[in-house]
Amino acid sequence: AIEASSLPSDNQWLLDLAARNRIIVGIIGDLVPASPSYLADLERLHRSPLFLGFRYGNLWDRDLAIDMQKPGFTDSLKALAQASLVFESANPDPSLIRAILSVAEQVPNLRIVIDHLPHAPVPTDQAPRDEYWSNLHALAQSPKVYVKLSEIPVIANGKLITDPHFYQDSLDRIWSLFGEDRILFGSDWPNSDHVAPYAETLAIVHSYISQKSPAAQQKYFSKNSIAAYKWHGRTPDQSAL
Repeated sequence: AIEASSLPSDNQWLLDLAARNRIIVGIIGDLVPASPSYLADLERLHRSPLFLGFRYGNLWDRDLAIDMQKPGFTDSLKALAQASLVFESANPDPSLIRAILSVAEQVPNLRIVIDHLPHAPVPTDQAPRDEYWSNLHALAQSPKVYVKLSEIPVIANGKLITDPHFYQDSLDRIWSLFGEDRILFGSDWPNSDHVAPYAETLAIVHSYISQKSPAAQQKYFSKNSIAAYKWHGRTPDQSAL
């Protein structure tokens, strides 16, 4: 379960929700690196095995590229890596991808999940487009950087595009960079409901992944998320994955 609030109290709310519902194997919260309470909050939340990390990116009026320059920000991410927790991004664009690469270079032992990547706007001009793909290629060289394929469906002329061929090229390019071991499923539900019902969202990505081997499909839908988040099963069927 991924945070959808910048309220500090919602970290505990989400943890409490997860504790009561064993279908939730972990949560990604919301913390602000270098804030006065950051280290204490990180230590407190990390006491729960269900707290797996936090998300930071283009949301809540934040800008990773700018915020990384603040004193103590990088050290805060080093503390996250030391705790073996995850740094997850949000709402990528070329600037955020560049900033995530900087994070990966400065904190190489930090596990990173780039979410919504197919939804990122790719520059149309040659130079910035080349830089964008070059940065993704550099991120793909790190075994600790994962990509979550979420926010895939596209609305055009007021209608959902369900033709799988429409999505093929963009997904192929991401797959060719990160490979079957570091790409994982993300539903983006319930936020996805404003674009398409969950069944249609799943059908689009399932059509693409069904072209892959059974082993690659299993990695995409389950095993890669375990590698990325280090979650532990809470029910027999979860533990059997």
